[in-house]
Amino acid sequence: MKKVVLSLVLFASVIAVSAQPRAIGGRLGYTAEVSYQHSFGEKNMLQLDAGFPYYSSFQVTGTYNWLFPISSWTHAGSWNLYAGVGAGAGLGWYYGHFLLDYYDYSDRYYSRVYGVFGIAGIFGAEYNFKFPLQLFADYRPIIGAGVSRNSAWFHTRGLFNVAIGARYRLDFKK
Repeated sequence: MKKVVLSLVLFASVIAVSAQPRAIGGRLGYTAEVSYQHSFGEKNMLQLDAGFPYYSSFQVTGTYNWLFPISSWTHAGSWNLYAGVGAGAGLGWYYGHFLLDYYDYSDRYYSRVYGVFGIAGIFGAEYNFKFPLQLFADYRPIIGAGVSRNSAWFHTRGLFNVAIGARYRLDFKK
C-alpha cells in the first residue's frame, strides 16, 4: 500500500511540476553556474543555481523570488524586476605550500577541504523576448559560515556575486 501511495504522490508531483512554466540556462559572473527557474503563478518563482565559484569550489544556491513586472514597457517582450531570499551551500578546496621549519627552506604541498553554508539574497532584472529567450542581470550575496577540519570562520567571499546570464524558457507558447 505504501508503494502505491508513494507512486501516486510522485506521479501527481511530476504532473504539477511539468504544468508550471520554467526556464534553464547559464549565469556568468564571479562564478560559472547552471541556472534553473520554476514559476509558481504569475509573481513567484524558485531559482536554483549550481556552479564553481572562483573555480576552486562547488556551490548550490536556491532562492525564492518575487516578481515585479514593469507594466509601462510597451515594446516587444517584457521586463521584470525580482528580489528574493534563500540559502546556499558548497564545498571548496585550497591548495598551497607551507614552510616546514624556519631554518629549513624546503616546503611541502598541502591541501585543505572546507564547507560553506549561508543565507542568500537576490535582486535582479530580466527581459523576456517574444521568442523563448530570457536575458538577466542580478546581484546575489551569500553570507554565512565556513568550516574546515581545524577551524571555522565568517564567510564573506560571496558578497560580490554580480552576474549576467541567459535562459531558455521551456514554457514558451506561440
